[in-house]
Amino acid sequence: MKIVSVVGARPQFIKAAVVSKELRKKFQEVLIHTGQHYDPNMSEAFFEELEIPEPDYKLGVGSLSQGKQTGEMLVRLEEVLVKEHPDLVLVYGDTNSTLAGGLAAAKLHYPVAHVEAGLRSFNRSMAEEINRVLTDHLSALLFCPTETAVENLKKEGITKGVWKVGDVMFDSIINYKDLAERNSTILEKLALEEKNYLLATIHRAENTDSIKNLQNILEGFLQSGEKIVLPLHPRTKKALEDSETKIPENVLAIEPLGYLDLLKLEANAKKILTDSGGVQKEAYFLKIPCITLREETEWVETIEDGWNLLVGSDKEKIVEAIRNFQSRGGQKTSFGAGNASGLLVEKIKEFLEEARP
Repeated sequence: MKIVSVVGARPQFIKAAVVSKELRKKFQEVLIHTGQHYDPNMSEAFFEELEIPEPDYKLGVGSLSQGKQTGEMLVRLEEVLVKEHPDLVLVYGDTNSTLAGGLAAAKLHYPVAHVEAGLRSFNRSMAEEINRVLTDHLSALLFCPTETAVENLKKEGITKGVWKVGDVMFDSIINYKDLAERNSTILEKLALEEKNYLLATIHRAENTDSIKNLQNILEGFLQSGEKIVLPLHPRTKKALEDSETKIPENVLAIEPLGYLDLLKLEANAKKILTDSGGVQKEAYFLKIPCITLREETEWVETIEDGWNLLVGSDKEKIVEAIRNFQSRGGQKTSFGAGNASGLLVEKIKEFLEEARP
């Protein structure tokens, strides 16, 4: 049986790294890279260091407006799906690649499996929220990382094909944390000492498209007086250049990093500041206090367990959190046992065997 997997962005590469290993034990996998993330440090580096199989198709869509990017993906994905005629199409997360993969498959009557289903920020101004809601309603199999995600789907009337398998990013942390600790030399390269710096990532449209929000965040970083390492996402770098906004002296801006280097920086930071859903979870799994530069989060469990704090782009809140926010110490929430990838592959196998005429 043949599974087509659609990826296009950094978080999806990380998830595919562990899921593809399990998939290929039981299925023929055809891997499609849409090209949503096309910077070598955001794409090729991940495939190399995580030993993800070379994509069978590279669509090379690149950076376009929301509509153009999703539409171009739809056109190119449809051509591949018609050619490959898969038994099922697997999509990850909440990007334009996710929605395009789900739509292309559903319109051609191929069943869709959604990894990381059921997440909700309840903020419809976020493109990611639209993507995840629509993809969930297109999917035949919905793999949820938490009980909260299962309940979110139930409230929308989705109960069939829903499975709580745990979080595949937890699988990734388990698989790669020790490797990152052994092999990454990023601390030495940047002359950093363990627990003597903060790590920040900024890439969400709400913070990069609003120069006021971005400037407020950077002002908060400056006023904190802490040493802050900031790998610059291409979108953030462009926003800074277009607005002629200068990076504060206490912020070390660097090029985007591969997964192992970023994991090493995360694990050894005092605190993490981010607007990324994936980085929030990585901080939680690594037990590093996280300050989220958004007004809401899909990962409410990290808030409830006391490891994450929402501050938005309010510079006073950012400074206060940098200075005073500490985790509560314990973690009661389960994101699974680190075997989500194997569980979801078993559910795919059962689904396809039942669907056979």
